[in-house]
Amino acid sequence: MYTEQKDTLIVESVREDGRVFRPSDWVERISSQLATYGRDHRLHYSDHVHPCLIQGANCLVVKKSLQDENPKAYQFILKFAADNQLRVQDDRRSQSALVPTERRGTLS
Repeated sequence: MYTEQKDTLIVESVREDGRVFRPSDWVERISSQLATYGRDHRLHYSDHVHPCLIQGANCLVVKKSLQDENPKAYQFILKFAADNQLRVQDDRRSQSALVPTERRGTLS
C-alpha cells in the first residue's frame, strides 16, 4: 500500500540537542530556492520541498522522490541537516488530521 508519509521526510528547526536552529527563516530560504513564480506572480513551492508548521515549529517537508528528480538538491538538504545537526524523521502526520474545534478561529 502506498502512503505518502513513508515517502516524505520532515526536517525540523530543532537541533538534535534540543536547541532551536538559527536563522529561523532557513526553511523559507531552502523552499524558495526550489520554488517558481507562477503566472499569477506568486511563489509556488515545489511538489518535492515546502515549508510546514508542525506543533508551532517551522519544518521542511522533503519528498524522497526529490532524490530522483534533483539529486543535488536532495543531497544539499540532507547535508545541510547533518552539518547543522537538525532532527530529520519520516513524516508521521495523518493525512486526515483535522484542527480540533476548540483551536479553530471563529468568524466574526
